[in-house]
Amino acid sequence: MLHEIHESRLLSPRSFQAGLLDSTYENVLEHIDCGVMLFDEEGVLTFVNARAYGMLEIQRYTLAGCTVVDLLTHLSLSRIKKRQLLHIYRETVYKGKTMYEFMDEYGRYWEVNASFGAGMNGSYLFTFKEISDYKKIEQTAYQNDNLAMLGKLSASIAHEIRNPLTAIRGFIQLLRPHLQGLGKEEYAKIILAEIDRANDIIHEFLSSSKPSSPQAGIISISALLKEVILLTESEVLMKGCQIVLNAIAGELYISVDVKQIKQVLINMIRNALEAISDRLDDTTGRIELGAYREGGEVRIIVSDNGKGMDVCTMSHLFNQFFTTKENGTGLGLSVSDRIIKNHGGRISVSSRINEGTSFVISLPLTPGFTA
Repeated sequence: MLHEIHESRLLSPRSFQAGLLDSTYENVLEHIDCGVMLFDEEGVLTFVNARAYGMLEIQRYTLAGCTVVDLLTHLSLSRIKKRQLLHIYRETVYKGKTMYEFMDEYGRYWEVNASFGAGMNGSYLFTFKEISDYKKIEQTAYQNDNLAMLGKLSASIAHEIRNPLTAIRGFIQLLRPHLQGLGKEEYAKIILAEIDRANDIIHEFLSSSKPSSPQAGIISISALLKEVILLTESEVLMKGCQIVLNAIAGELYISVDVKQIKQVLINMIRNALEAISDRLDDTTGRIELGAYREGGEVRIIVSDNGKGMDVCTMSHLFNQFFTTKENGTGLGLSVSDRIIKNHGGRISVSSRINEGTSFVISLPLTPGFTA
């Protein structure tokens, strides 16, 4: 039937729609969700539908009577489009492949199917279908498989490293009195500190590869924030900073894994301390904690007057292994983000260079426990 289509009508500069093509088949080809291009045995384009010339981004009437060579040198066709068509020609007509995939200049994926051979009497039929959604699903599945494999591998390696570290730590503790006698106790302190740092990194890797499920318990926001301040206050004061809990209107309750949420808040406070210490002026460091109700959610705010961040840094902030710290692992905020998402919440951030940063944690309020 497609051979009959191209024999029954040739395209003219006046109109691609005029001719002897049966209106029913023409209407079908014109409105299907893929581009259609038909070349006769002499390489002349005899049919193209709206989807196809829209993809080429040129006017339909300019394609009238074009051969393959004319199309590849078309004045209205962009250089990128010409290159893409040349690749399609090489892969299908020249190499004889019936299917070819490519990505256009807009990042969209297309699948080209070519029909030719004895049954086509020398004609070539090309159909173009966008497969961007399928590609995204395929890439996501591939990435998830790789991440799952990497997570298992990381957990296995971390466990294997942790065992000898525990043994080394024990032997250093036994040797400590002898090092004291030699006046080298500082060596023992350095070794123990480095072992503890290595264990902290391993713990972050394990948390990242396999975060535990939340063990929910109801707690008031004010009580939660007061506990976090008690846990971090000495560290904050030692660095010459202040930590302040702003007044909270009413009593707000959330159902969360308290240990995990504390981990998130403490991590943010420690990040704030580092941001404050990186400032080049003599501004007194200040960290503020607060919370307020917004509809059915509570917004917990952790803000500082540290060095701030640029837009580029903020865009990568929650990516695994992304860090701006010399000795950072890039796991703290990615783990925090995953913990909050596991609780049905989200984290947002705003920042200005040399002015400070604010993190906002949004979590669902517990019904019946709001004052």
